[in-house]
Amino acid sequence: THLPMTDAQIRSMFGDALASKVPSPFLVHDWRNDVVTIGTVPSSMVRDATGGMVDREWPAQLNRLVWEKRGGGGNGRAGGDPTSSSPRPLVLSVGQVVPHEVMGMANFNKNLFVGTGGVEAINLSHFIGAVHGMERMMGRAENPLRSILNYASERYLQKELDLWYLLTVMGTEEKTGELAMRGLYIGNDIECYARACELSLKVNFTLLEEAPRRVVVHLDEDEFHSTWLGNKAIYRTRMAIADGGELVILAPGVRQFGEDPKIDELIREYGYTTTARILEAMGRSKELQENLSAVAHLIHGSSEGRFKITYCPGHLTKEETEGVGFQYADLSSALQLYKVNDLKDGWNEITLETGEKDRFYFIRNPALGLWAVKSRFEEGNYDSNEESTVLPSSSKQDANSSSDVGGWAKP
Repeated sequence: THLPMTDAQIRSMFGDALASKVPSPFLVHDWRNDVVTIGTVPSSMVRDATGGMVDREWPAQLNRLVWEKRGGGGNGRAGGDPTSSSPRPLVLSVGQVVPHEVMGMANFNKNLFVGTGGVEAINLSHFIGAVHGMERMMGRAENPLRSILNYASERYLQKELDLWYLLTVMGTEEKTGELAMRGLYIGNDIECYARACELSLKVNFTLLEEAPRRVVVHLDEDEFHSTWLGNKAIYRTRMAIADGGELVILAPGVRQFGEDPKIDELIREYGYTTTARILEAMGRSKELQENLSAVAHLIHGSSEGRFKITYCPGHLTKEETEGVGFQYADLSSALQLYKVNDLKDGWNEITLETGEKDRFYFIRNPALGLWAVKSRFEEGNYDSNEESTVLPSSSKQDANSSSDVGGWAKP
């Protein structure tokens, strides 16, 4: 679902030595073609996670290279012989744990089942997360979708691969504003992930006492080129913004909607409306039914009419931006008003040309955290000790036109 990294991006992230190696150690994952299904998760778990909306098995999928190399170069287990004495191949999964809109908390087995997964697995997992409700997922390590991935890990991955996770927790230093590693967790089971999540919630999660009327988010020009990625500005702040408020997104690098051509096409056609409208459209459209990750993305990117979203893209026109349901503002004018280099993360106040004071909450990088008003986050707690069946909201009014699917309750 993401564009392949360019040579310049690889060089910037991994350094010249690795980037210059011949042949290149970097492989592009083809999520539509280069995958294999290694097992399935029972439909009952999917049914419970979606409140009965979806009743089919979830396919555990991996990049073919990862799976078929187990057992060593096409021999032993790679050929399907479970009695082979070949050592399990070492697989290192490296990544950052941070609150996540689809999985609750990023990383762990998501790196394999989604990061190197296929169309069916990614589409259905994103849809499960959207239907369960983003506000009930974000910041919660235990949730129905993670349980589905954990089931697949225990039954398939751990038996066949010598899989180790190297998980980081990153945070901003208060004095310098610089990004620093706050924790490193290495292990081959869920305990490693659980400990990383515990620290991440302390480092990356900001609970506010007051709901901001305006939130201004900056998207780094080199990192965010699409709303597919840039809408983290929406996901990570939606539990904080006041009813009737505004989210202003400064997006100098955004030039498209989806990173996958088909998903970009679907976003342009259907737009970020409301959950009810997207689900209604899905009922009529085979294309949406076959691209559930796009459906999930459209649901996630809607404010459900609760607050206004103003995008200031560097490379999309007013017509394109408003065509998908966002408000549009000129980037140059917005940057004159909100001087990013002069702002601090958190509350700021500027004087407008009218002489009025404008108080707003500023976020320099939404990918690093999650922001919420305390009452909203606490109302949506997921209790892993409760029955696994997920029931829709009991109040249509509280779901804000979302037909009770994925809706959140007002504080």
